[in-house]
Amino acid sequence: MTHPFLDLSPDRVLDALASIGLYGDGRLLALNSYENRVYQVGMEEGPPVVAKFYRPGRWTDEQILEEHAFVQELQEREVPAVPALARDGRTLHAFEGFRFAVFPRHGGRAPEMDDPKVLEWTGRFIGRIHACGAAKPFASRPTLDLASFGEEPRDWLLAHDFLPPELVTPWRSVVDQALDGVRRCYERAGQVALIRLHGDCHGGNVLWTDAGPHFVDFDDARMGPAVQDLWMMLSGERRDMVRQMGDILAGYEDMREFDPRELYLVEALRTLRLIHYSAWLARRWDDPAFPAAFPWFNTQRYWQDRILELREQIALMDEPPLWPV
Repeated sequence: MTHPFLDLSPDRVLDALASIGLYGDGRLLALNSYENRVYQVGMEEGPPVVAKFYRPGRWTDEQILEEHAFVQELQEREVPAVPALARDGRTLHAFEGFRFAVFPRHGGRAPEMDDPKVLEWTGRFIGRIHACGAAKPFASRPTLDLASFGEEPRDWLLAHDFLPPELVTPWRSVVDQALDGVRRCYERAGQVALIRLHGDCHGGNVLWTDAGPHFVDFDDARMGPAVQDLWMMLSGERRDMVRQMGDILAGYEDMREFDPRELYLVEALRTLRLIHYSAWLARRWDDPAFPAAFPWFNTQRYWQDRILELREQIALMDEPPLWPV
């Protein structure tokens, strides 16, 4: 069976843009995206644009349009995000079986995430995103929770025979223990607010200019606790992450109050992401781009390493949170 993206030739990309009145000059640059296909396209008139072709079957039209509307809200509040361009009043377009959107090209460099001033500045802007995100819920987009990011990916992987037979039992055992740890973290945190999130808010989705950061790729936007968009900015040893979280929260709380109980969820959310990531790779394995980009996936060593990683997470989830609660 041919994967749908194999039919997305350069000519089809240009024809899709021409169908909404945007005429490329033949210059296409594939940008770093595996979930979708994203291209910088030179225009016959005016600056280049970024064309994003959505993975078939992943989101409904309503869910994509909710993402577009959220980013538009952010821009209207002068939060530096990049909304989809409207053509004839529409931001989502269809051409020969593909859905796509077009964005203005905004350049930038990777942020220096070891700089306390950069972390505080980034925290302020995430706080502004969340102030908007808390104004109302998504109607169609999903929620990041234990069921969707832990139990369902676990069950899918077991049902589709991705694990080596001799590792099925130890992997399932450690995943079940990890999910029990996630439940305990949520119990310690208590009832926390769920808001509209960026959803995949790491340094790679922040572009820096002299004017500060702007945020890109809201494709994973969903409902969830605010701390989801904070912990993914952390890196290094535990002492480094403690300092980084302090810097981020110093900026965040200039714009929006942060519920410190959510810090109980940092390692729980990291654990859920690890489980979800394995299932994400497995679900995409029929896309030729994935075996080429992730040749280490689905090897014996890969699953052995995931078992060890989850055992470490089980221990970390029982430690005190990164920042005083």
